[in-house]
Amino acid sequence: MVSSGHVRYPFSRPALLAALLATAGTVSAQNVIPGASTGDVPLGPPPVQSSLPDLGSSANAILSREDEYQVGRMVMRDLRAEARLFEDPETTDYLQSVGSRIGVEAQDGEQRLTLFAIREPEINASTLPGGFIVVNTGLILLTNTESELAGVLAHEIGHVVQRHLVRGVQAQGRTSLATMAGMLVGILLGAATGNADAIPGVVALAQGTAMQQQINFTRMEEHEADRVGIGYLAAAGYDPNSMAGFFSTMQRERGLAGDNIPALLQDHPIDSVRIAEARSRVASMPPYPRRPESPGYPYIRERVRVLADLQDTDQRRYYEHMRQNDPKNPALVYGAALAEMKSGSPQIAVTLLKPLVTQNPQLPLLQTALAQAQFAAGQKDESLSTFERGLAVSPRNVPMTVHYAEALLDMGRAAKAHQTLLDLFNNVAPTPEQMRLIALAASAAGDTGDAYYYMSEYHIASGDLMLATTQLDLALAAPNLTDVQRKRFVARRDEIRDYLREQRGSRSSGRTPPQG
Repeated sequence: MVSSGHVRYPFSRPALLAALLATAGTVSAQNVIPGASTGDVPLGPPPVQSSLPDLGSSANAILSREDEYQVGRMVMRDLRAEARLFEDPETTDYLQSVGSRIGVEAQDGEQRLTLFAIREPEINASTLPGGFIVVNTGLILLTNTESELAGVLAHEIGHVVQRHLVRGVQAQGRTSLATMAGMLVGILLGAATGNADAIPGVVALAQGTAMQQQINFTRMEEHEADRVGIGYLAAAGYDPNSMAGFFSTMQRERGLAGDNIPALLQDHPIDSVRIAEARSRVASMPPYPRRPESPGYPYIRERVRVLADLQDTDQRRYYEHMRQNDPKNPALVYGAALAEMKSGSPQIAVTLLKPLVTQNPQLPLLQTALAQAQFAAGQKDESLSTFERGLAVSPRNVPMTVHYAEALLDMGRAAKAHQTLLDLFNNVAPTPEQMRLIALAASAAGDTGDAYYYMSEYHIASGDLMLATTQLDLALAAPNLTDVQRKRFVARRDEIRDYLREQRGSRSSGRTPPQG
């Protein structure tokens, strides 16, 4: 979200545009994995250009969805470089599944929604340009049900679908909008082409303009995000009262916190009238069929508690106390097992997890945790067997497959790891970190061409198109390429070059960049 008005990047309260421009202007070099790969099955690449239709909004005339997306993924690149992201496959997969369940109800063409968590104890969530939605780990821990978490996400998706970021800029006047859009395009082109010399002057001008204004969502926009979000929430089968319920919890937190107002309340001014309006809106809605919440929610919350802890606390005593009060709670057993693994006692974790897997065979994250505990305890053959049984029940489960491939790599079975990841990512779009993993697997398996190809995809996802073309040149220079590989690499390189040429032409002619 541009959380109720402010993107907390880098988690202070600067003007949104200043933060975005400064971020977009940062060009960071990435480490290159020299390498290899084996398969001829093409990995479905993320689009260089958006395939979104022009919906006719005046916001599209100011800043295309694709340019918004480019800015958003540059912010993501810097967050990743600063180790702010909580790069946990289970949590990312879970958030994306909840967001997708809600996003389907948005009926907004092919709007991309990318949800991710950051290691921040502050209770907040934010929207970045291009459909990137940030969820602080502190917020996940405060929720009590999946519907409460979904309520926050639905509100943020409301901001994305209504394009409040661009509309907020637009409200300040078309002249300043055109100027800012031009500056964004200049920065995007400079970052994509690696032309760092062209960026500082544009950034200085942009920041001088941006520092004079705050991009705050108006109360009207907050109500609009509430209204459409509640509709999405109900249509997705969640309890529509959960949005107002969680905001009420936040309001109580403000009262308990004194001067230390939670970040979400700073960004989302909440009052009793707004909460009452939300509840009244729900009361006037037609009944929607309710669908069961994901059984994984309580486990993910405990996973976040253990693995995203910035203080690196030994939480075994916490779980010992909690389980005394609630001994039959399986999520607490899972949390205790993760705490044991984190503290260097994987065999205890195995003992805790085995009964959970027997009792809950439908939950892949339990089987994955058991397999990882067995591997850490030195039971490597048992670990691979556990992974394989789990994948037989849940084929292509992303977190399980990723951790299985990591275990195979650790055991020196790179070719098997590479083929396993190929099968997964030809069906499911990988995250940037997963692109790096398959590049590493390809390199270890001896296929240099595919390793460079996957690293090019990583750089595309990070917004560095020039470095992506360099990687593709290296891929084409690799020995023993098949005809399928060569054609795939050339087609991808040509696609990037055509896109960059089009962007340069738009900029030099003063035309608005293509609308995706």
